Amino acid sequence: MSAGDREALLAQVRAWIEDDPDPATVDELRELLAYAEGGGVDESEREHAMAALADRFSGPLTFGTAGLRGRLGAGPRRMNRAVVIRAAAGLAAYLDDALAGAPPRVVIGYDARYGSQAFAEDTAEVVAAAGGHAMLLPQALPTPVLAYAVRELAADAGVMVTASHNPPEDNGYKVYLGGRVVQGAGQGAQIIPPADEQIAACIAAVGSVAEVTGAAAAGEHGGSIETVGAEVVTAYGIRAAGLTDAAVEPEARRRLRIVLTPLHGVGGGLAREVLTAAGFTEVELVAEQAEPDPDFPTVAFPNPEEPGALDLALDRARDSAAQLVLANDPDADRCSVAVPDAAADGGWRQLTGDEVGALLGEQAAILAAGTAPGDGDDAPVLASSIVSSRMLASIAAAHGLGHRSTLTGFKWISRVPGLVYGYEEALGYCVDPEFVRDKDGISAAVRIADLAARLHAGGRSLLDALDDLARTHGVHATAPLTVRVDDLDRIGQTMARLRKDPPTALAGSAVVTAVDLNQGGAPGEPDLPATDGLLYLTEARDRVIVRPSGTEPKLKCYLEVIEAVSGGEPVAQARERAGARLVRLRQDVAAAAGL
Repeated sequence: MSAGDREALLAQVRAWIEDDPDPATVDELRELLAYAEGGGVDESEREHAMAALADRFSGPLTFGTAGLRGRLGAGPRRMNRAVVIRAAAGLAAYLDDALAGAPPRVVIGYDARYGSQAFAEDTAEVVAAAGGHAMLLPQALPTPVLAYAVRELAADAGVMVTASHNPPEDNGYKVYLGGRVVQGAGQGAQIIPPADEQIAACIAAVGSVAEVTGAAAAGEHGGSIETVGAEVVTAYGIRAAGLTDAAVEPEARRRLRIVLTPLHGVGGGLAREVLTAAGFTEVELVAEQAEPDPDFPTVAFPNPEEPGALDLALDRARDSAAQLVLANDPDADRCSVAVPDAAADGGWRQLTGDEVGALLGEQAAILAAGTAPGDGDDAPVLASSIVSSRMLASIAAAHGLGHRSTLTGFKWISRVPGLVYGYEEALGYCVDPEFVRDKDGISAAVRIADLAARLHAGGRSLLDALDDLARTHGVHATAPLTVRVDDLDRIGQTMARLRKDPPTALAGSAVVTAVDLNQGGAPGEPDLPATDGLLYLTEARDRVIVRPSGTEPKLKCYLEVIEAVSGGEPVAQARERAGARLVRLRQDVAAAAGL
């Protein structure tokens, strides 16, 4: 770094310190600044401090369709009060324009991560200072409650402060639009283009944070802040608990023994209350993970997809002879499921997101097929992200229902017209889109527990139901190939390599379709918006999709093979064939991508 660049960076740091309202992040920057200026330190310490400042000031934290998400800390490239206040002011300006000056109604929720409550309160104050009505949820709550409240309270926007399943040092800021801003199927869903770009432009136009906080302190624009009563949480719980099937005998629910873990998140108490209200009286919370803890001390990553995340729950299930394990991620918008399986190590198997997605999809299709068929936008539709298994499309067709594949993320899935059920393979399920236009790990837990109770009452299990689906639709074996990187350039290099030299065969079968999703469109979905991804289909019907993660420093490859169950052969034989081909597919994809 040249002397001129050093001085420019240090000047930027000093200016930020003057405008930062948080003493903690001011102290962080002042300490680094003192080291960078060489106050009694050696050259290596000075260079380390300069590198730390350069990282924090390498650009603003990008606001996009996932809102904001990043590491906590000081500076424009971190999650902190100054960045959140700017984001809230930009959102308020966007709403002012969208509503032609009418006061916006904004509902705000937060989880139990470090900084979440302060970020939510700052947002409420900024909205009120801009003349809006801020409705702050009464405590740290799951993301699905916020998504429910956007529609229940007729809010023009919703903000949820959470980093979902990210590491403890992260936090984030999700934005939903509804009320008078968005109508139709997207009302109450997370933002998509061009709203994200328009909000980002409004954020960039914000002047000093001091001006925003000064207006908030003065209350000069006549807005208001309301702490929402517990009734909205109660209403959400009643709705979620009511998603059971009337055909399931109450005694079947009472007999089902469930172990539940929120992984130190905010969903444990509410999820157990909802399950109990739905009739599941034998629900045990994993004690070590039951209370919110922003350090997530018992797991390497607070993500139920990660190896080892369910270990404590599975240990408890074995000790208590449970029949079902349910796990929510820290903001409870995802749900993982594990079941007894004598063939698995330890006697339990965690189902994949695609397996749970298919089980809930069959359940939803049966329920939807019993309603009036409708037409046009009213016709029942099942939807899944393009990286999820193709089995849901087969299930929809078998029940005479429509199916849509969307881009990854519930901001796309939840706004499909006529949606009655949607899912993505990353443990996200939307089972009640009329009320929650997002993935919801609590209502999904009710639905999967209800299905398990019905099956157990008949001497069967969720594994038997998966075998039933395989006989009808074929074995759909899926697996991820995920690489976490320290250098984000590696992801771009891998994508460029595959675009320049795509594979011609995978798992011994010729690639018959290769689609660059950057061009828009996909097989069966010509109107799919452009996204950074690559799709390959082989003659054997194997499919591979490669894409960068939208929220984490990962390159993700999604693999699927389909193997028919012929005649009266055991499903296990077809699964074995599919598994062997999946191994070959994984090896070939890794080689083609240079992984």
